[in-house]
Amino acid sequence: MNEKLFSFSVVEMILSSAYAFVHLQIESAAEEPRVLCIVQDTTNAKTVNERLTLNLPASTTVNKLYEDVAHKAGYVNGTFCLAWANTGAMAPLDQASEMSMVLSGFEAGKRNFLQLTDKGGEQPQIASDESGTADSSGLDDSSQGRFIGPLPRDGTVGCSSDYSSPSYSYSSILNKSETGYVGLVNQAMTCYLNSLLQTLFMTPEFRNALYNWEFEESEEDPVISIPYQLKRLFVLLQTSKKRAIETTDVTRSFGWDSSEAWQQHDVQELCRVMFDALEQKWKQTEQADLINQLYQGKLKDYVRCLECGYESWRIDTYLDIPLVIRPFGASQAFGNVEEALQAFIQPETLDGPNQYFCERCKKKCDARKGLRFLHFPYLLTLQLKRFDFDYTTMHRIKLNDRVTFPEELDMSPFIDVEDEKSPQTESCTDSGAENEGSCHSDQMSNDFSTDDAVDEGICLDNTSSSERVLKPKSSLTFELFSVMVHSGSAAGGHYYACIKSFSDSQWYSFNDQHVSKVSQLASVLKEYSTNAYMLMYRLKDPSRNAKFLEVEDFPEHIKRLVQREKESEEQEKRQREIERNTCKIKLFCMHPVKMMMTENKLEVHKDKTLREATEMAYKLMDLDGVVPLDCCRLVKYDEFHEYLERSYEGEEDMPMGLLLGGVKSSYMFDLLLEIRRPDQVFQPYKPGEVMVKVHVVDLKSESIAAPVSVRAYLNQTITEFKQLIAQATGLCAETMRVVLERCYNDLRLLYVPNKTLKAEGFFRSNKVFVESSDSTDHQAVFTDSVLWKLLDQHGNTIRLFVSLPEQSPGSLANRTSCPKASADSEDSFDGAKGSRKSVEAILEESTEKLKNLSLQQQQQQQQHQQQSSSTSDSQKSSEHSDVEHIESPAQEPDAASQPSQTENSTRAASDTENQFPSEERSDSDVNNDRSTSSVDSDILSSSHSSDTLCNADSGPLPLANGLDSHSITSSRRSKAHEGKKETWDTAEDDSGTDSEYDENGKSKAEAQYLYFKAEPYSQEDGSGEGQKCLLVHVDKRITLAAFKQNLEPFVGVPSTQFKVFRVYANNQEFESVRLNETLSSFSDDNKITIRLGRALKKGEYRVKVYQLLVNDPEPCKFLLDTVFAKGMTVRQSKEELLPQLKDQCKLDISIDRFRLRKKTWKNPGTVFLDYHVYEEDINISSNWEVFLEVLEEPERMKSMSQLAVLTRRWCPAQMKLEVFREVVLESSSVEELKEKVYLTALLLLQGRGTFPCDMSVLEIHQDLDWNPKVSTLNVWPLYICDDGAVIFYRDSTEELMELSEEERNELMKKESSRLLKTGHRVSYSPRKEKALKIYLDGGPTKDPGQD
Repeated sequence: MNEKLFSFSVVEMILSSAYAFVHLQIESAAEEPRVLCIVQDTTNAKTVNERLTLNLPASTTVNKLYEDVAHKAGYVNGTFCLAWANTGAMAPLDQASEMSMVLSGFEAGKRNFLQLTDKGGEQPQIASDESGTADSSGLDDSSQGRFIGPLPRDGTVGCSSDYSSPSYSYSSILNKSETGYVGLVNQAMTCYLNSLLQTLFMTPEFRNALYNWEFEESEEDPVISIPYQLKRLFVLLQTSKKRAIETTDVTRSFGWDSSEAWQQHDVQELCRVMFDALEQKWKQTEQADLINQLYQGKLKDYVRCLECGYESWRIDTYLDIPLVIRPFGASQAFGNVEEALQAFIQPETLDGPNQYFCERCKKKCDARKGLRFLHFPYLLTLQLKRFDFDYTTMHRIKLNDRVTFPEELDMSPFIDVEDEKSPQTESCTDSGAENEGSCHSDQMSNDFSTDDAVDEGICLDNTSSSERVLKPKSSLTFELFSVMVHSGSAAGGHYYACIKSFSDSQWYSFNDQHVSKVSQLASVLKEYSTNAYMLMYRLKDPSRNAKFLEVEDFPEHIKRLVQREKESEEQEKRQREIERNTCKIKLFCMHPVKMMMTENKLEVHKDKTLREATEMAYKLMDLDGVVPLDCCRLVKYDEFHEYLERSYEGEEDMPMGLLLGGVKSSYMFDLLLEIRRPDQVFQPYKPGEVMVKVHVVDLKSESIAAPVSVRAYLNQTITEFKQLIAQATGLCAETMRVVLERCYNDLRLLYVPNKTLKAEGFFRSNKVFVESSDSTDHQAVFTDSVLWKLLDQHGNTIRLFVSLPEQSPGSLANRTSCPKASADSEDSFDGAKGSRKSVEAILEESTEKLKNLSLQQQQQQQQHQQQSSSTSDSQKSSEHSDVEHIESPAQEPDAASQPSQTENSTRAASDTENQFPSEERSDSDVNNDRSTSSVDSDILSSSHSSDTLCNADSGPLPLANGLDSHSITSSRRSKAHEGKKETWDTAEDDSGTDSEYDENGKSKAEAQYLYFKAEPYSQEDGSGEGQKCLLVHVDKRITLAAFKQNLEPFVGVPSTQFKVFRVYANNQEFESVRLNETLSSFSDDNKITIRLGRALKKGEYRVKVYQLLVNDPEPCKFLLDTVFAKGMTVRQSKEELLPQLKDQCKLDISIDRFRLRKKTWKNPGTVFLDYHVYEEDINISSNWEVFLEVLEEPERMKSMSQLAVLTRRWCPAQMKLEVFREVVLESSSVEELKEKVYLTALLLLQGRGTFPCDMSVLEIHQDLDWNPKVSTLNVWPLYICDDGAVIFYRDSTEELMELSEEERNELMKKESSRLLKTGHRVSYSPRKEKALKIYLDGGPTKDPGQD
């Protein structure tokens, strides 16, 4: 230990001597251990989740540590404290200590956690701009090396930046980079824009010219002025103290919306489009020719005859030079930019079939075609064409070949003057040439030079060729100053720029928000040689090379702009300061007028007192004039548990910052604005108390009162708790029974006197039921008591709104009333004597509809009518009893066994043995009964043929709490009926619906005795006069079958003759068909619609039938809804369909002249044969759809081994497609197909997309892949294994019709119109990328007719 202390004292002595410090730094700097410090700023809610990381030498003093943290955090040194984060004492480090970090307890080579805290209860002061902490000028190299960056510091609220990269946050844009340069925020995928903007900003000539342009606000809106927004952005980049600034104002001036931020474009394309936009905006100004002066060069596109030397040429301008880095067909790329430039101007020889027609020779001759640079711009832009197309894979690719580029580029070798030495060379023009005329080569040079010698960066002046060749190379030497890099693939990537500053010749990396120094130029030239995309060079010309305008040299209009932006930034800074000291917390209030809990957000400064915050909350909740202010107070509240945690008596003058525990991004609690009546006194709420909502139960009236709030302590006993409840409710504590509902329907009787509330499971917020009476019910076992049954019924009863059908045979207005002796007589209905006549009328109509059926079917129908008639009689007799509600059997067992007139004589289901005899039926009877059932369904629900079917699977219904309806119902069923037979779904119920009757014919619902009460109500929305509605209170454990049978008296028909539809959001209706399912998935105030129509039985499915019309413009046409059953054959279903097709669709066809086939979306599939059986051979499900196809001849499909394909011939000589023709193949052989279509020279093509696989006749011949070598259809590349496949075929010997341009355009218009009408796309080409556009008027003009 002494040796260790001695070694550290020696180090201290060495540090005291400057010479010794330098010597030590040279000798052992690499070996000196370093201390990693991780600092958490706890003074601000926005920075508490961020960390400042410092990697410092072990010899750094504590005082120096404070300085480094202050600089990095942006605070004034001395206004904060640093303390250890892993100790409970939180003892701050001595700021004045000169002791090294190791001697102060820091461990080298390990992570040391610190916390930055307030000093003296005051927030740290933000360092001012003049202090130099926000800029890197005051930071020496040694201190820069200590930081592992970037280390973001956030003192404000978050920003709504769309870009969600984890390394990009709004906190990083608040403090300027150590480099002194400002970054640009990536909106989402605007890195390409940021790279170009930073390059233009770092170009002195462009920036200075932009500054010299003065914006006239009277002439244009500044929001859509592109030059103004660019100038404003450049001013902010030069003067802002932020780390990064937004580019949204610039993109808004482009006319872009937020969706453009998610489109990545090519930076070279952006450069051209933006330069065009600037030229348009700068017309009639001094900057009108700025882009041309800086970036435009000229080259000559020529063709020279090799026999006579005659040359045809034109002069083109360019803003950038696109360089191919890998020639087409080559495997090796160019090694450097010079080779790519040489290849750019390398001429090609036109010979053979490519010979050039010479005007002078009057014949085709060999010629040389190429490009010559005539003039280079002042700012030379080179684009390396790294994006290419791979014709092998037919995909875009990116070339990552290494192509080096020099720091200084000599362009003099690329100006070719060879042609100007030959006196035989002449010039002629092509159309569209810039400089036109027939002239000698010298004359051409003279014309060109006089036109451009004044305003171009480099020009060929009016001197001779020899003098031009002898020009010094320095006049064409360019220096590299920007490399725009693309990292990624052809599908997408990221742009950033490496730019040289002309002020200090230092290279910087501009990567969106982050700006950093680049150590050496050699690393730039080497590292980016594989992904450099655009290079920018500037001519080395001291007479023209400009310097950046300094702030003091700004024009007056720029100074005014700087002042406005500075004021705006200061205002933003002040607003951030307010935000970082503002507490934001949820505020709740039970509004006394609206009688509902309202929610808002209370934003209060931390120095505001509780009294002031209460007044703010009072105004925020709009209580002025409703209740007095002194009747309101703020209390701590837990909204999730509805728990009042504590009140703040005597703390009205305490600051909210201390009251809430500081300024935080989120709080674990809320505030409630509590309101009292003027005659009341606020009750104090102490920490540690629990809230209990007490419901008083009256067994005589079987009612449960509204809750009374009582506060208790968890350490109170049950006896003490009863005394507390007795004081609040006035009940007798000696006879009191207390029942705790811990969770949903989990009832626990609290009977142990000395047990504490905590032991019984009390939490923050609790719900209890209390009863105090002299009845003998308390002597019974709790689960058999009346109290338990009443609470069980209360916990399971829900309220439903039921809409009855308008054409219901039974009318509420026509029912006779039967007065009750009980107290509930006011709830009874007025009813008529019966509804048999209406039911018989419907059944008589059914008889008329069935007149075309066989005699046996008619006899069965008459038998069914007689049964239904007896059903109506039974209903009539039962309607004289009270049918309003079926109560839970809360009576005593002996009383329950003796029925009386005061009891409800109707339970969940009445005895239905006489209504529905349980006779055994043969398969033929079943099928015959099914044959009439679909017609009944059509009669009773003809206006609802498009009803959808839901919940038809055999699985249990999913509920919100994650349990299925079986588990909930079985866990909540009444123990009073454990001996009763209960019906639940079993694994053998594999059909979409359940039968309403068991195997003995008895109703499954008659064993259920659950609460049901219905009463009429009027709809408030006034939707129709004849609409009848019910307000139903029902036990949710009741099955759907029992629920329907309870509704029979109100609907007027048996439960088998109406359907139940559950109404969801947006009035979407879905039929409930699983009769054994309970109503557990329903909740209070759910809506139900009742519709007439035969409900599905077990094993039945509702099916939608569509007609397939293969050669019609609309090949899929809806016909009708019908019912298919499990075990039914296809022929039996066709027999059932025949009368429906005739009556509803007016289709009179024979059974052998139509077929049923599979329907997948709009595509026809497998042909169903007559002997196929549903559920055995054909998978059928709820909401099933099937195609019906009318046949022109008897069915040819007899076996599953056959294959029915739809063929369509393409006639290229006539440019037309013939109609579809079905071909039935015995095998998958192409030879058989050739025989069937009578064509031997056959080429095949499988249809694409949705039937009818339509396409343009201009594309089908050449743009699609024909397969001439296919021998079978069921192998690659066709894979045709099922019926309904579309095959195009053509004669391989038939030539394509030649069209003139007019004929092609006319045909294109017709095809476009035809395909648009049929809903098919005109082209099958992949989706094109969105073109980059800049709108000069502020945005695109949308066609009102477009969607």
